[in-house]
Amino acid sequence: MSEQRDALPGAAELQAAGYAWEIGDAPILHRWLTLADLAHALELNRLGALPAQSRLIEGLLHLWQTEAVDVGYDPALGEVYTSREYWLRSLIGDDAGHLHLGRTRREAVRTAFRMACRVALADLIESVMEIVSTICQRSRAWSEIVVPDYTYLQPAQPTTFGHYLLGFADPLLRDARRLVVDVREVDASPAGSGAANGSTLAIDRDRMARQLGFLRPIRHLRDAMWQTDPFLHATGDATSALLTLDRLAEDLEIFASREFGFVSLGDGLVRPSVLMPQKRNPYALSIVRGTAALLVGRAGTQMALAKSPSARSDALIFSYGEVPRALDWATRSSRLMAAVISTLAVDADRMSQALAGTHVEATDVAHLLCTTTGMDYSTAHAVVSRALQDGSLTASTLQHAASELCGREIAVDDAQIEALTNPESLLELRTGRGGPGDVIDMATEYETEQSGILGLVQDSRTRWSTAETDTIDEARHVVGTRGGQT
Repeated sequence: MSEQRDALPGAAELQAAGYAWEIGDAPILHRWLTLADLAHALELNRLGALPAQSRLIEGLLHLWQTEAVDVGYDPALGEVYTSREYWLRSLIGDDAGHLHLGRTRREAVRTAFRMACRVALADLIESVMEIVSTICQRSRAWSEIVVPDYTYLQPAQPTTFGHYLLGFADPLLRDARRLVVDVREVDASPAGSGAANGSTLAIDRDRMARQLGFLRPIRHLRDAMWQTDPFLHATGDATSALLTLDRLAEDLEIFASREFGFVSLGDGLVRPSVLMPQKRNPYALSIVRGTAALLVGRAGTQMALAKSPSARSDALIFSYGEVPRALDWATRSSRLMAAVISTLAVDADRMSQALAGTHVEATDVAHLLCTTTGMDYSTAHAVVSRALQDGSLTASTLQHAASELCGREIAVDDAQIEALTNPESLLELRTGRGGPGDVIDMATEYETEQSGILGLVQDSRTRWSTAETDTIDEARHVVGTRGGQT
């Protein structure tokens, strides 16, 4: 090797501030970089661009079987791509240099980046679908437990805890639909782009895309090198899912407080105070909430990085590790939240007691006045509000309020009023689509969609795995026909 190749790249300050950042992403990119390298080497071999005696493919197969930690990624040797080349050169000598033919390091790393992101997205979708499944199961079990529905932390109307919880399934499904689109956009190949305008080599980009399990090659070569929006959207949609979980976590933290006492978390999901023996802190919920905040920051970072001229590496070198890490943390928190919901204990009596004195029937009493006395709703609202100042909703207080506010006598049926003041009876009247009486059917519909989304993810995983196996098998076949060893 020449002295130039042996020279350490860059000043110590650049190594510490720049290369070290990228080297930190090596564990994430290592596997996928080697697969991308193998696909490129196989394409060079197909084109007859590799010398017959080249050990490049053999060396890459050794690299494929070597863990990132054993490669010795080192910022003193350059960023990820250059650093790993030192390992490869130490094994096969100058044959490692053939890997640069027709390809920049940028193409290699961005191909690997996409492969890392698509797997991370699949993991996240599956974890979100696990939550949806758990929500549906538990919502069925809690579909008859009556509880106040709160807005502004004020009792508003009666509902069931199952109906409340199921309200988080639909937004998670919407997030999953968007994440499925994100997989489709990320799952496109930049391989064969050259610097950004192709190569005089007759590289078959469709073949390389198939070899790496991608759905398709990215059509425009310059766009293939510099696009940022798929990763911005992936991070943003992951953040949206975590914000949905954050809302549930914040509610449950309140409901688990002594003042509410509606729920309690499983023993493995709380952390006791080391000072105060009586405390049972809902630590798992803090993790979910904190991760949501972390994802907000990561999404903002991707937006800021995208604000760049069209061909600047800083828009992506700070994404290679950050996007997969953000998706990974979102996945971990999603799995944690599924565990929270599956082990949650509900105090039905405490929830029922919380309805006492809340007058959550007031809206329905106003509706009754409209339909039985001909009042407009604003007037009925005022009459009910005035009656509540007397402490209760009865035929007598309503009649007194109507006389005082409107100067009119009204006929109110005591039995009807009494029926509305019973939360269980009131919920039986709510038979509309999407309401508390529709929990069982809604849960079934959500589970059907969840199953379909999981099927799409599994199809993608099968394609990726098959392509990977085929590429490794082809590389081993090439080495075997040349008399090499792996």
